[in-house]
Amino acid sequence: MSTPSIHCLKRSPLHLPSGIPGSPGCQRRHTLPANEFRCLTPEDAAGVFEIEREAFISVSGNCPLNLDEVRHFLTLCPELSLGWFVEGRLVAFIIGSLWDEERLTQESLTLHRPGGRTAHLHVLAVHRSFRQQGKGSVLLWRYLQHAGGQPAVRRAVLMCEDALVPFYQRFGFHPAGPCAVVVGSLTFTEMHCSLRGHAALRRNSDR
Repeated sequence: MSTPSIHCLKRSPLHLPSGIPGSPGCQRRHTLPANEFRCLTPEDAAGVFEIEREAFISVSGNCPLNLDEVRHFLTLCPELSLGWFVEGRLVAFIIGSLWDEERLTQESLTLHRPGGRTAHLHVLAVHRSFRQQGKGSVLLWRYLQHAGGQPAVRRAVLMCEDALVPFYQRFGFHPAGPCAVVVGSLTFTEMHCSLRGHAALRRNSDR
């Protein structure tokens, strides 16, 4: 079995839709890059889980992924993850995997289907010290450009609570109806997004 390669992102300007704040300016010089976006590795798993646990446990009592599942996806498909590092510190991340069915199922929570053409976004989380700064919006837009630039990936899907539907609609997601996945007493709306437009934006930003 071949080991999947990690596709690093080119440093390129972001082209964000109106109403979404841009990333902070980087005028000062640092030993570490002031802002770096890169795919995550299994070595990042502990830091990822620490942010995820703090973000979700206090709200819903559940984490989308446990630590072993974080390591699992960062080993199998690191190219479908993206972390935002500020001066070397992880401040926000997205973890995804490939899925090969039209709708999400309970199995989609833990499986990576290499032949799939759908990027399933399992979790987006921002460190508590960096919330309310627009970082989740910037990271999601950057992730969709990154995923759309991968030839095999045609669309993105996720599940969210009803209160978050308007947030994801700003990025081109549209509701596909109630999600078949249930976590405890929580129910979700399934959201779908074509990545064609995001792929075009990525190509233009690389020129």
